[in-house]
Amino acid sequence: MQRSTQNHRNNHVVHNASLYNKPFVEQFEETPLLVAVLTYVGYGILTIFGYLRDFLRNRGVEKCHVARERDEQKDFVPLYQDFENFYTRNLYMRIRDNWNRPICSVPGAKMDLVERASKDYNWTFEHTGKVVKDVINMGSYNYLGFAENTGMCADSATGSTHKYGVGVGSTRYEMGNLDIHEELEQLVARFLGVESSMAFGMGFATNSMNIPALAGKGCLILSDELNHASLVLGARLSGATIRVFKHNNMVSLEKLLRDAIVHGQPRTHRPWKKILILVEGIYSMEGSIVRLPEVIALKKHYKAYLYLDEAHSIGALGPRGGGVVDYFGLDPKDVDIMMGTFTKSFGAAGGYIGGKRELIDYLRSHSHSSIYATAMSPPVSQQIITSMKIIMGEDDTTLGAERLKQLSENTTYFRRKLREMGFIIYGNDDSPVVPMMLYMPAKIGAFGREMLKRNIGTVVVGFPATPIIESRARFCVSAAHTRDMLDTVSHLSETRTHTCTRHA
Repeated sequence: MQRSTQNHRNNHVVHNASLYNKPFVEQFEETPLLVAVLTYVGYGILTIFGYLRDFLRNRGVEKCHVARERDEQKDFVPLYQDFENFYTRNLYMRIRDNWNRPICSVPGAKMDLVERASKDYNWTFEHTGKVVKDVINMGSYNYLGFAENTGMCADSATGSTHKYGVGVGSTRYEMGNLDIHEELEQLVARFLGVESSMAFGMGFATNSMNIPALAGKGCLILSDELNHASLVLGARLSGATIRVFKHNNMVSLEKLLRDAIVHGQPRTHRPWKKILILVEGIYSMEGSIVRLPEVIALKKHYKAYLYLDEAHSIGALGPRGGGVVDYFGLDPKDVDIMMGTFTKSFGAAGGYIGGKRELIDYLRSHSHSSIYATAMSPPVSQQIITSMKIIMGEDDTTLGAERLKQLSENTTYFRRKLREMGFIIYGNDDSPVVPMMLYMPAKIGAFGREMLKRNIGTVVVGFPATPIIESRARFCVSAAHTRDMLDTVSHLSETRTHTCTRHA
C-alpha cells in the first residue's frame, strides 16, 4: 500500500505569519474518497442490522437488555427515547469492551489492567481474577509523568495527608479555607504571570460554573465548534447568545465579530453588553493548537474578551511549561481569563482561573463552584504545589526542565515515526495529543482489542464524539515514555493486524 506523502495532506497554514515567531503548520488530511464511501457503507449495514435486531427484540425473539417502559406505562411521556438510544444499543455495545477498563495500578507510563470478560456481548462484564501486567499506557493525560506513587510529589502528598487529613468537609467560604489553598493560588498566579488566581476542586466545573458568572443575557459568546463539553455547558448555562465559528478559523471568527459589532443584538440592535471568545489551548480530539496570536489580535481590534482553556496545554507546551501563551511567547495580560486544569500535566485534580485581581475577587463572590463546592483535598493541593515547583525549577533540581524537554522530544519523535510509516496523523507537530485516523467503524473495536493483546492501552474514538467518517485512535505522549516504548507502539501499530489503518 502506498504511504501518505506531504503532497496528499491538507495543511492548515496561517495567513498572518507576521504574528508568529516560528512556523505554525497543522495537518488535517482529507478523508480518501474510497475510505469515506466504505465508512458510510459500514455504518449503513450496522444501522440496517440494528433495526432488524430492534424488530426481533420487540417481537420477543431476542432478549432486550436496555431500560424501557413497562407496557402499562406506554401512554405516559416516554423516559427512554428508542431512537436516541439506537446507537448505544446496536453500535456502541458491539465495541463497549474498549472503554471503562478498570486499572489497578498507578496510571504511569505502564499500568496494570483488571481482566474482564462478557458472556452477553458486552452488556455486562465479569472480572476473571487475572491482571494484565505492564500495559504501555498511551491513553492517560500524564504529559509530564507526575502520575506516580514514588518521588517528591508522592512524599509531599503523603505528608500533607498526615497533617491535614484527606477531606476538608466544608466550602472555602466557611471552614474549608486552608493555608495550603492560599499557597497554591499564589503559586499558580506566579506560574501564569498574572496578578491573581483561584483554584477549584473540579476541572469540568471550573468552566461550566464560572462562565455563567462572566456572561449573561445581553452578552455574546463566540465559541470554537470543537470546544470541550464543559465550555459548551457553561456557555449554555450563562443565558448569553451563542454563536459558533469554524475550528481555528480566523476568517470565520472575524466575520462573527464584525457582524456582532455592526448589527448588535437581535431585534433591538443595541450593542452587546460583552463579547466573550471561548477557545482551548490544545484541542484534545484534534491535536491542534489554537492560533492564539491571531485570536488576541482580533479580540483587541474588536474590543472583545478572551477566555482561554489550557486544560491540555498548561505544562505540556512552551519552554517553561506555561502553555500556549508561553509557547507563542505572548504576554499573559493579553488573555483576559486564563483557565486550566491540574488533572493532566500535574497528575492531580481540579482547575484554576487566573487573571486580574478584580476578576478573581469578583469570581470569589459570584462563582457557584467557589461558594457551594467543597474545598480541594489537601493532598491534591500539595501534589499540585510540588509538581508546579518542580516545573518552575524551584525545587533546586533540573527535573522539571528535563521532563519538559523529554516530552517535546517524545512528541516530535512519535509523530514523525507514525507519519513515516504512512499513518494519517492529525494536529500540530508540537502537540502531545496524537490522533491516528481509523475511519471505518469496524476498525474502532478491532484496533483497541488488538493493541491490548500486545500490551498497549489506547483510546479509540468514534461517532458521535467525532464526525461519522473520522473515527480515530488517540495517543497521549508522556515524558515518562521511553524511546523503546514509543518504538514498540509504532511498530505494533504498523503490523495492522486485522485493522489495516493506513491509507494512500
